[in-house]
Amino acid sequence: MGIEYLEGEGLFRLTAQDTEYVIGIGDGKYVGHVYYGKKIEDNRCGYLMRTEEAPFVPSKNLREKCSFADAFPTEYSTWGMGDYRDSCLNVRSSDGCRGCELHYKRYRILEGKPELPGMPATFCRDDGGQGMTLELECRDEVLGLKVILRYSVFEDSAAVIRSVELTNEGDKPLYLERVLTACMDMDMEEGDLLTLGGSWARERHMVRRPLAFGKQMVSSFRGESGHQDHPFLAVMGPNAGQDQGEVYAMHFVYSGNFMAEAEMSQFGSVRLLMGIHPEGFEWVLNPGDTFVTPEVVCVYSDQGLGKMTHIFHDLYRGHLIRSPYLHRKRPILINNWEATYFDFNTEKLLEIAKEAKKRGIEMLVMDDGWFGDRNTDEGSLGDWQVNEKKLPGGLTYLVEQIRALGMEFGIWFEPEMVSPDSNLYRTHPDWAVCIPEREPVQSRAQYVLDLSRPEVVDYVYESVARILRSGPISYVKWDMNRQMSDIGSACLGKEHQGELFHRYILGVYELQKRLTREFPELLLENCASGGARFDPGMLYYSPQIWCSDDTDAIERLAIQEGTSLLYPLCTIGAHVSACPNHIVGRVTPFETRGHVAMAGTFGYELDITKLSQAEKEMVEEQVKMVHRFQPLVQEGDYYRVASWQENHKYDSWQVVSKDKTEALLTYVQVLAQPNWHSRKILLKGLNPNAEYQLELIVQDKTKSGEMEQKFTGKVYKGSLLMYGGILIPRMQGDFTSIMIYLKAKASAPKTN
Repeated sequence: MGIEYLEGEGLFRLTAQDTEYVIGIGDGKYVGHVYYGKKIEDNRCGYLMRTEEAPFVPSKNLREKCSFADAFPTEYSTWGMGDYRDSCLNVRSSDGCRGCELHYKRYRILEGKPELPGMPATFCRDDGGQGMTLELECRDEVLGLKVILRYSVFEDSAAVIRSVELTNEGDKPLYLERVLTACMDMDMEEGDLLTLGGSWARERHMVRRPLAFGKQMVSSFRGESGHQDHPFLAVMGPNAGQDQGEVYAMHFVYSGNFMAEAEMSQFGSVRLLMGIHPEGFEWVLNPGDTFVTPEVVCVYSDQGLGKMTHIFHDLYRGHLIRSPYLHRKRPILINNWEATYFDFNTEKLLEIAKEAKKRGIEMLVMDDGWFGDRNTDEGSLGDWQVNEKKLPGGLTYLVEQIRALGMEFGIWFEPEMVSPDSNLYRTHPDWAVCIPEREPVQSRAQYVLDLSRPEVVDYVYESVARILRSGPISYVKWDMNRQMSDIGSACLGKEHQGELFHRYILGVYELQKRLTREFPELLLENCASGGARFDPGMLYYSPQIWCSDDTDAIERLAIQEGTSLLYPLCTIGAHVSACPNHIVGRVTPFETRGHVAMAGTFGYELDITKLSQAEKEMVEEQVKMVHRFQPLVQEGDYYRVASWQENHKYDSWQVVSKDKTEALLTYVQVLAQPNWHSRKILLKGLNPNAEYQLELIVQDKTKSGEMEQKFTGKVYKGSLLMYGGILIPRMQGDFTSIMIYLKAKASAPKTN
């Protein structure tokens, strides 16, 4: 790791493990992108900006400045001064003109990494993992605008972290109409664009398509990062795959509106952009005011998506998740939502808890329906008082009874919303986000609370904290079940209405910061109508996020594959649910449901009292499996072995410990085929010189026997398993699965 200024060349070089990011100053004042990729260790690379190819630099040929601006590989593009590609920054002056040109002034190299005020951000750990930060100060003297471009690297990561700070040093207001975080121009005339898309109950499916001339964008202006698109994009070389080829990726550490774009220009270059979506955004920057953008994480891989994934996983585990549960064992929980929905009482919850405790489950989570007059989703959001008709004796009695069983207790909230049919809304209708004189748009019979208002943030926080102070509650599921619309605030003046989206997200961050500070031992799980706000910003506050409301094991294969492209398995909320599945109606084996949920934070979403005796016994086996393998799943390296979305037959993934002494392989036969032999699977990430002993992990005792004999006790060298492969016998039936554990028998020479 290192940052240095190469004075003789006028270059800044950021070294992050085996990669380099090089920035140059074109024509003495324009901050340009020079290089990002494998280490080159040659200081003479400034020519890659192409400023000497034609006499277009303004200092030599002012009449062609527009041609220079429209081709220069800038590090931070601005609107209105000759660069016709999409821009990061669009500023309107107090006289109504739009245009901004930034000139480089000076630099600073700092030890460590500054925090971002009011926002989640990567950080240097107290126990190591130190970092460095480069600050490039630029100015638009006409506007009186100072812009600091920040780049940070960590000694144990190959990622480059970017953010921007803007300060109005003039004497008149400025209006930021567009302020993105990152721009990166590169040569790539052919290749692919990779994004994550979907909808409710089918989030984060991997979408790969050819790069094409013009603009290709994913975005959200729903007030959340969203089910439909994800704040991530990557451009891949034409031959890039899981384990080979070049990948350039960006990921946004933010939970609200975003845009991520790849634009192929007339000259065959590609510009990547990422930041807050400009739709509905305008920020008034008064004299002396500062605006700071959320972070963008940039990752380069020369070994395909697999290496990119490992860089993201290690960065987020090492420098983003703050929770004490990061490396701590997570409790195996059972949630009553799909078991009872709103139809429950103390007696029913205790009945579920008692049976769950018998089977080794460690926590009961009480979901929606415990407060106000909440018997349907038609009302009471905002009235956070316990409904003692459902829970006689209140929450205190219920928690005492659960803890007396030897279990922990968790509870569901949806703090950001208010029902029209609620005491809160009847008292404070102006606290809802709405446009004056318009009927507010309902979704799920609820409105969004205006978290840009400090008094609303205070009310919401005290509503949640008062409940948590009432007894030993170990876990909170924080939900958000609708997107934002009719954007207006009764508190913000007419010039500041364009700030509502961003101020709302800052309010969410403030709530969760206060919550985790007052209750530092609380296990917080974020959720947004399933996986609508599964993003790095939320991960800063909660070590796990509910992945999707779709708990069907087969649907989860694609959802969890896309999610684990960027996020460690220990962050992915995954539960075993009842069949037929409540979303798609599919029936899958109980064992398969357990195997798929193991690729996440394991739990149950069902009425355990209604399971058969055989299924209850399998719960006990699954609980043992989780206790045995959770440390490996939580800390190990994840590998995609095969994708059901690509081959339409089977799915497979693998987790390997950092020291390569153990591994866990999961194989799901999605569709059985007639007249088919065994299937060869090439394992990944093992030590080729080590010998591994295999063990079939059996949950369903009826499947032991012949299948177990094919694996358990067999010993093979890592090189054979990776290059020759392992043979998975054809199994009877769709949706069947097996899990194989590998343990290195003895020490072997390490390999790179």
